[in-house]
Amino acid sequence: MATRCVEVALPVPLFRTFTYTVPDGIATPIPVGTRVLVPFRARREIGVCLGEAEPPEGVVLKPLLAVLDQVPALPAALLETGRWIAEWYAAPVGLVMRSMLPAALTTPRTTPSAAKQRRVVILVKELPSLLEREQTFARAKQQRVVYDLLEAQGGKSLLETLRQQADCSAGVITAMAKRGLVEVRDEVLERDPFADRAGVAPPPQPSADQQAVIAEILAGAPGQTFLLHGITGSGKTLVYIEVLRAVLAKPGRTAIVLVPEIALTSQTVDRFRGAFGDDVAVLHSGLSDGERHDAWQALRRGDRRIAVGARSALFAPLERVGVVIVDEEHESSYKQSETPRYHAREAAIVRARAEGAVVVLGSATPSLESWERAERGQSIQLTLPARAGGAQLPSVQVVDMRDIMREALAARAPNAPFDATMGILSPVLSAAIESRLVRGEQSLLLLNRRGYAAYMQCHACGDVQACPHCSISLTYHRVPEALVCHYCQHQAPVPTICAQCGSDALRRRGLGTQQVERLVAERFPDARIARMDVDTTSGKWAHTAILDRVGRGEIDILLGTQMIAKGLDFPNVTLVGVVDADTGLNLPDFRSAERTFQLLSQVAGRAGRGAKGGEVLIQTKMPTHHAVRHALTHDFLSFVHEELGHRRMPTYPPFVSLANVVVSGTEQTATAQAAVAAAHWIQALVTRAALRDIVLVGPAPCPIDRIKDRWRWHLLIKSTRGGAMTRLSRYVAERCPVPKAADLRLVVDRDPVSLL
Repeated sequence: MATRCVEVALPVPLFRTFTYTVPDGIATPIPVGTRVLVPFRARREIGVCLGEAEPPEGVVLKPLLAVLDQVPALPAALLETGRWIAEWYAAPVGLVMRSMLPAALTTPRTTPSAAKQRRVVILVKELPSLLEREQTFARAKQQRVVYDLLEAQGGKSLLETLRQQADCSAGVITAMAKRGLVEVRDEVLERDPFADRAGVAPPPQPSADQQAVIAEILAGAPGQTFLLHGITGSGKTLVYIEVLRAVLAKPGRTAIVLVPEIALTSQTVDRFRGAFGDDVAVLHSGLSDGERHDAWQALRRGDRRIAVGARSALFAPLERVGVVIVDEEHESSYKQSETPRYHAREAAIVRARAEGAVVVLGSATPSLESWERAERGQSIQLTLPARAGGAQLPSVQVVDMRDIMREALAARAPNAPFDATMGILSPVLSAAIESRLVRGEQSLLLLNRRGYAAYMQCHACGDVQACPHCSISLTYHRVPEALVCHYCQHQAPVPTICAQCGSDALRRRGLGTQQVERLVAERFPDARIARMDVDTTSGKWAHTAILDRVGRGEIDILLGTQMIAKGLDFPNVTLVGVVDADTGLNLPDFRSAERTFQLLSQVAGRAGRGAKGGEVLIQTKMPTHHAVRHALTHDFLSFVHEELGHRRMPTYPPFVSLANVVVSGTEQTATAQAAVAAAHWIQALVTRAALRDIVLVGPAPCPIDRIKDRWRWHLLIKSTRGGAMTRLSRYVAERCPVPKAADLRLVVDRDPVSLL
């Protein structure tokens, strides 16, 4: 009898799969996509079966230990998507498969199930008459108490809750079970942190523009991609809901909705649950392993048909997906920063094609890649040109902080010390905030830099307190007081004297959200202020708690980083103030202008979403920069035209495909030498293979050349042909030689969203 073998993808950083024999007693064929438990080296691993395999000659194979699923954990279309991710992003297929599953299903210690169970007591025999009860419980008074409590609770209760209420032992309930009065059994408890949130009903009727867009999406061919360019407040969410309603009306159809930020999840879930009730399951990294497991299982069983969440919700185990919606498709958070370094927007298009579903990419400020793809006819462009309900876009005013600073310095008394706070809130912005407080309206203040001050510097010798592990200055945090590295989280006490010259002339430089919060609180002492950044939202559901307070009108001024700039819909917010629009404009990254325009446009869209209208004030020292000029007039098309001109020479996406090859190591010289050697090896490969459409740039130190004690060099690979880039990226990731000294590593980041 021939040896039965299967191909298994294991979660290890190797560009290969493994072959195992199937022992007697395990039925074959094992369905593709099923989890299997196998021995690997000196441990056990959970892998994914990719199908039957031929036994290799001259190799002694190990047998698999168990099949862990009755039905495949990864449906066929999801497996196809995973294979594409592995190929396109040059990632080991086993690591890709692991990223598609909840953590509770990928480690042997939680097998076969991580479900949480509870013991419940169920009433199984009715005693309708008082006489029957008197006779049944004549000698069992405690049983009568338990029976009455259980009946009052609808015939079902948690065992421990019932015991506490009746003040009885477990033996009382056991005796009732023996008499056939009740049944005690284990029940799977679904952990749903959104179960108690009330849904928000959608508007009753789409506008004519929305109806036209909805009709075109629903008429789309299987696998068709739509780019929905709708200005802020144009009602893209209602379009999503109506499309979902039509898709789910078809028997067996399901849907996926992606949002870029955990902060947006609660509002998004409220809207979709308002329309679809308990048909919505939530998947994102803010959930516990158990909550993710339960939501994943509910989707897999078909109990829920809509998966909503951040990046990983793309891997919901749904079948017959009819539509995949990617909201705020331009957001960089859709890109995974660790292996596998996939972009959820691109992977969503691939999964939709495998499912025969349509894709809707929605944004008020589409990425230039998506926009150019639509211009080339690779997707269909749809437009919502006006705000829903006849609302108007807010007026936008630029406050030139150069003039503000000149006036402040001119008015300063002779020899008076420089006041670092004079450039934080301009008189125009302060007056606007005051007027909203008087009228009982709300304001948003954006500063995309957390902490209190950007760095500390000695006024005498100029030394800046830097992170000992990263090539970056330490950020001063006031609460709790410390110097913090925002890359490796290193913390140091705040010095009182300079370590270089001994001077006590240490000064805080730059601006952060903590400092703005203090200044706003001092200037408006009666205002109710909340700050929303990484420091205030690290706790579970902290985002939701803050936004719920804003929605209830308990906050007058919401101050925060980019997480307050998108997706939020509060009709009483009539003022948006951008404290410093320049924080991202001068970063050494070709996307810095695009990100700044998107951030300004998105945060401006938070104002005036109700009947009261809105106003936006942008404080900047660069009022003539095209990202600021076009945000001032809400002119996305003009920005795109000007920005694309900057991308043509030197050539950058969307006109070329890009891969960032990063070499890192613990020794500076060895890392530089390895990067140079890797560049020569890749160039020789390109020359040998006559790849004329491949261009190499570099190597050079990364803009931040050391992070977490690892020195970093990089080189860019550019290509006008995606297929050539795919083959080269894979070959480089798998075979480019890197010395083992200095803990050297090479990473290929295909389609990077940041070059820092």
